[in-house]
Amino acid sequence: MKTTKPHTRRKFLLAAGIGGAGAVAAVATKGAAVPAKDDAASAAQGDGYRMTEHIQKYYKTTKV
Repeated sequence: MKTTKPHTRRKFLLAAGIGGAGAVAAVATKGAAVPAKDDAASAAQGDGYRMTEHIQKYYKTTKV
């Protein structure tokens, strides 16, 4: 039985992990749609992020 060096296995596992993440990103962006003109207009008006009660509760739970 031939033994491999530990750093060779680490490089392989790192490359496999990066390759897997790249594949997931490619699949995820494939289904992304271009926003319609209505969405772009509403985003320009500032209808995006809103500080709601739910978000404030979440922020309180993240304080250390």
